[in-house]
Amino acid sequence: MTTAAKKEFWFVVGSQHLYGEEALAEVKAHAQVMTDALNKSGVLPYPLVLQDLAVTADKITTIMKEVNYRDEVAGVITWMHTFSPAKMWIRGTKLLQKPLLHLATQYNESIPWATIDMDFMNLNQAAHGDREYGFINARLNKQNKVVVGYWERAEVQKHIADWMDVAVAYNEGFTIKVARFGDNMRNVGVTEGDKVEAQIQFGWTVDYFGIGDLVQYVNAVTAEEVDALFAEYSNLYDFDYGTYSKEAWEASVKVQASYEIALKRFLDNGGYNAFTTNFEDLYGMKQLPGLAVQRLMAQGYGFAGEGDWKTAALDRLLKVMSHNDSTGFMEDYTYELAAGQEAILQSHMLEVDPSLASNKPKILVAPLGIGNREDPARLVFDGKAGEGVVVSMADFGTHYKLLINEVTAFEPTVPAPKLPVARVLWKVKPNFQDGVKAWIENGGGHHTVVSLTLTTDQVVTYAKLVGLEYVIIK
Repeated sequence: MTTAAKKEFWFVVGSQHLYGEEALAEVKAHAQVMTDALNKSGVLPYPLVLQDLAVTADKITTIMKEVNYRDEVAGVITWMHTFSPAKMWIRGTKLLQKPLLHLATQYNESIPWATIDMDFMNLNQAAHGDREYGFINARLNKQNKVVVGYWERAEVQKHIADWMDVAVAYNEGFTIKVARFGDNMRNVGVTEGDKVEAQIQFGWTVDYFGIGDLVQYVNAVTAEEVDALFAEYSNLYDFDYGTYSKEAWEASVKVQASYEIALKRFLDNGGYNAFTTNFEDLYGMKQLPGLAVQRLMAQGYGFAGEGDWKTAALDRLLKVMSHNDSTGFMEDYTYELAAGQEAILQSHMLEVDPSLASNKPKILVAPLGIGNREDPARLVFDGKAGEGVVVSMADFGTHYKLLINEVTAFEPTVPAPKLPVARVLWKVKPNFQDGVKAWIENGGGHHTVVSLTLTTDQVVTYAKLVGLEYVIIK
């Protein structure tokens, strides 16, 4: 669940017949060397597959049609080795329905001044071809990515790798299915949204289920299954019995184990990779799912509380994009306002994503002041430090809008012995006053997805691919 299905990218090299077959053979040889070297670099997260040279409009169109047809192909990387007349690219580029990256590079790093002649000039016309090709993509409003620089350099390869992750997430976005157990939390505005428009624009499917549908799965879980999962917990986490007897504590934790098994079975049977719960809708449940939800998020399922399906889908999307590394659902809770120490405490009632943990989580059982159910078990830990990006999506009635804020997360230095939930702390950019003000003025929600792996550029690249309005606060 944490990774996308097997994907690859096609490398399409532009040229033309004008300079003869010998020149084309050299172009193909150069392209093969680059393909092999990039694949062996260890930087690209997905393989690059070289295609036939793009020398005619028919060839380009055929390639792009095949890209659309093949589910394993996540996108196209193009390189203009020589001058490639861009009108040849119009039909194929218009038909292309997957992400496109224009690699503005050159086979040779430096100009060979001692030997350069017109044969070399004609063969190595990337500077010429990039402008022609770039114009047609701009004219077609393709929203393609452009990466510039020598192809062997680490920073260029990293830009390609980052884009590959976005392209895969874009494609996987059309497979996101959210199961809503119950409706939205009553009277909350930001969790609402147009599900039909979300499916049209982003590809997300959102289905409602009564909590009783899940309860049936919970009741079908066997004691043997619960005991086996509980044994797994004992190997992974510290146990904190607090004031509970061992028997009462284990009984509470085993309820969550049954929920984890039931939720995973329900989601997998229905092809769902994201879900929501709601503490106001727990009929037939002994506890609000806490530990169970955290465990599923760690496996790559998207989640958000209070029926917030938009954030659950966004969580799944960014987990795919980040390979589920230090990325998860979050909620703004409490400000630290001491002068020079301004920060925001991020947490939730129970469901803080353990992919953000800096220390070994412990399982704690504690009362929950809402939901009117038994004391639930949850994972408690401190969040990681690092530079990151926090993202929120809201439906403004006429359109969706994405808010992006760059943050600096830091590990807490002061213990919080009475706080029975995980905590993440961060400082917002450019500073607390301006960052918080801009977030509020632009309608940013309290439910977010944070990633200490992804960059603003990657999130913006996705937003452009789906025609999503965005605001950057940094």
